Amino acid sequence: MATDLILDARGVHAWYGSSHVLHGIDLQIARGETVGLLGRNGMGKSTLIRTLLGHVMQREGFISFFGQDTSHARPHEVARLGVAYVPEGRGVFPNLTVRENLVMAARNGRDGRSEWSYERVLDTFPRLKERQSNLGSQLSGGEQQMLSIGRALMTHPELIILDEATEGLAPLIVNEIWRVIGEISASGIATLIVDRDYRKVLARSKRAFVLQKGQVVLRGSAEEISDSPALSSYLGV
Repeated sequence: MATDLILDARGVHAWYGSSHVLHGIDLQIARGETVGLLGRNGMGKSTLIRTLLGHVMQREGFISFFGQDTSHARPHEVARLGVAYVPEGRGVFPNLTVRENLVMAARNGRDGRSEWSYERVLDTFPRLKERQSNLGSQLSGGEQQMLSIGRALMTHPELIILDEATEGLAPLIVNEIWRVIGEISASGIATLIVDRDYRKVLARSKRAFVLQKGQVVLRGSAEEISDSPALSSYLGV
């Protein structure tokens, strides 16, 4: 598996000021693999993602993407390696149109791939096709989430990280987002998913990790995690 690793993180610690948030986390993701990251609010999931991507400056441990040491890399350096991030809160540019939000991110992948064209993204998200000239600020929350995912796909990533992609959305939109996540995984893009609906995460993941107070307390195949008697206590369900 080592030669196929996209992400290899070992002994990762992170702090916000004097607050020690992550405590020696190990996490690996292989090419084309879908991995779930679970845990209650405040357990360190978003902090882990931001640390891996270089947003949290107070960090220790070893992190590499595609075999390249990124332990001290900055976010733009990680992104250029082929990692896309769909953040909690969506991060849409409110004063740019749908088309501008998508086109500004467009670039070929690490191996020159360009299958996620502007047209394919619009075909994947028909709602965005209808709103190409609308500003980001004029979109609903669900449409903004579609735009954020579409923008990530325009970078032709080999790994896409989705942080709470369905939070606060109407059920019909949630179903649409999960459909697209399935399509992304089926296309061969590795995916790291954080979402409150742990059942859907486990149903779509090959492996999963559960965080408790900044530590990995459960790890294994999605089936093993789903069957674990300890899962409910860690997730508060």
